[in-house]
Order: sequence, then C-alpha cells, then structure tokens
Amino acid sequence: MKLFFIADIHGSVYYLKKALENYKKEEADYIVILGDELYHGARNPLPRDYNPKEVSELLNSHKDKIIAVRGNCDSEVDEMVLDYPMMADYSIILYNNKRLFLTHGHIYNENNLPALSSGDVLIHGHTHVPIAKKVGNIFVINPGSITFPKEDSSNSFGVLENNVFFIKNLEGNTFREICFEE
Repeated sequence: MKLFFIADIHGSVYYLKKALENYKKEEADYIVILGDELYHGARNPLPRDYNPKEVSELLNSHKDKIIAVRGNCDSEVDEMVLDYPMMADYSIILYNNKRLFLTHGHIYNENNLPALSSGDVLIHGHTHVPIAKKVGNIFVINPGSITFPKEDSSNSFGVLENNVFFIKNLEGNTFREICFEE
C-alpha cells in the first residue's frame, strides 16, 4: 500500500492542485490529510489562489481515498462542506506491523508524544517544517506544508511505500527520507 501525505493546505487551490498532480504521478492508494484544509488561519497571510470552496470541491472529488484529521484551523463548519470525516484529533493506521499515529501536531507532537510502542510512527503537520527522525524508539515525521513552508523549507508532501517515508518538494524531488526498519 502506498500512502500520500499532505498537510496545511490552508485553502490554497493553487498548491492543492500541484499536490494532487503529484498524488496522481505517485499512483498512491490513499491521501492522508494532516489538518488545516480550508482556512488560512489568523496568523497566516492569504495564500496564493485562496479559494476554500474550490478546495473543498477538489478534495470531495477524492473523498473515497481520503483519510483526514482535524487541524487547529479546521472547524465543524468545514466538515459540513467536506464529504469525508475530518474532525478527529487523530487517526491510526496499521501499516506493516507498525502503528501510524496521524494527527495535526498542535496536540500531539515530538514534545507531547502519544502512547506508542517501540517502532511506531507519529506523523503530523502544523509546524510547516519537514522532519524525518527517530525520537527514542518512535519515528517522528512531518511532511511539511504544501502551502506555507517555514524555516526556508520547500512546499512539500510525503509518500510512504515499503517502509520508507519520502519527503518531496512539489516538483517531485525527494529531499528527505527515513526507513522504518529497525
């Protein structure tokens, strides 16, 4: 199974279209959205081509392939226009005998780890900074933001295939990766 990860869309139809082009190129099985889908947030400027209505329509066209969690900028009103659930603070996927704990990152993160077993994986967004590392015996991944990258990082997404998590820029070039083999 191949999973495609995006976080922090913040209502940008421009960057969502670029991400979905990569989803198609990657031929991934599912899209995992790590929160902050429609609203840009009070601390962010308006993103390029800010259009939450069109973003919701694009995401709804993939509703049967989306696994999503709530970000700190997401609300119940957003879920009313999206045709898939996205208000849970976290979700869990079992992947090759590992738990993938999916969350936005404003509650659970490297500094506030959920209860995970050795070798499990915490995958979150929120900081807009891509990371792929091991903290103790837990893998911690952030694919970065497709819309508002921070700390001189690229607009980015993640791909998980065969126990390797790749972080790629929107041109599809890998710039970080981590293998989940212990």
